[in-house]
Amino acid sequence: MNTYSVKAYGTESKDADLQELNIERREPTSKDVEIEILYCGVCHSDLHTARNDWGGTMYPSVPGHEIVGKITRVGSDVTKFKVGDLAGVGCIVDSCGTCESCKQDLEQYCQTGFVGTYNGKDKHLGGHTFGGYSQKVVVDADHVLKVPENLDLAAVAPLLCAGITTWSPLKHWNVGSDSKVAVVGLGGLGHMAIKLAKGLGAEVTLFSRTPEKSDDAKKLGADHVVISTDEEQMKSVAGKFDLIIDTVPYDHDVNPYISTLNINGTLVLVGFIGKMDEALFTPPMILGRRSVAGSVIGGIAETQEMLDFCGENNIVSEIEMINMQDINEAYERMLKSDVRYRFVIDMKSLS
Repeated sequence: MNTYSVKAYGTESKDADLQELNIERREPTSKDVEIEILYCGVCHSDLHTARNDWGGTMYPSVPGHEIVGKITRVGSDVTKFKVGDLAGVGCIVDSCGTCESCKQDLEQYCQTGFVGTYNGKDKHLGGHTFGGYSQKVVVDADHVLKVPENLDLAAVAPLLCAGITTWSPLKHWNVGSDSKVAVVGLGGLGHMAIKLAKGLGAEVTLFSRTPEKSDDAKKLGADHVVISTDEEQMKSVAGKFDLIIDTVPYDHDVNPYISTLNINGTLVLVGFIGKMDEALFTPPMILGRRSVAGSVIGGIAETQEMLDFCGENNIVSEIEMINMQDINEAYERMLKSDVRYRFVIDMKSLS
């Protein structure tokens, strides 16, 4: 298969900084589109992959799965896109298409494993996929998203991971105007959970350990803020919530939140991947038919639904724009939660 070279930013090892390098992209097939990348969001997963925190990183690693750009070429069989269209690419660039999950438009749970936008198995060129910290990307058109033209393009980019990661559980648990939703943690995921839950008409509460975040949370749409270290405040919301979206990206004790769920309520983990040291205390679950669940990103159809909803309701992420050359510093700041609330790379800086 013919290829061409593009500039990218990536790392050759877990201990090395990201730096400029060249990667190969495939010439578009009849089913592909080529996208000139204008903006790429920066996700915690990018950092974890670059530094091999989860194991299994293939090097050189080029992260980035919150991609927004303009279509520059379309394959002969592609009908839903044309040159010049705005387009997005999220975390998935391929899946088997035939398993029970894929048949239900749940490619994120593909039973043979979806192909990640980076660090996935490249079915076309062999080796592994490279992400959006690059000038261009070539993707199967069925895994490309239409981007509403009325939204700030740079602020759309984080919707493709942070947005869909919180939208998917909101939709799965049928959140609407009579729902009471709580969000644990106010970061890249948490701020989107508040905006989207509020957009769906829910009454929204933020659980936070830091009172200083109250004003920000209310500006984003939260109706209430509960300080989770304050026993009296926690008692005041016992049995209140239909759904709690827990966005905290590190090991933490979820037990205090379970008793704030109502009967049949669910706490869904979307931020932390790993073993939790604190065991689940089951009486509040058993005595209230409460659940602790997990959820990951969303399928292509669900992501398109979210983008359309955001277009109709003028919802985007709160971002800080950076140049590609500032990515290593941005990673260090991300580790300190020093960003409100998502970094986005202006890809003009790469060229």
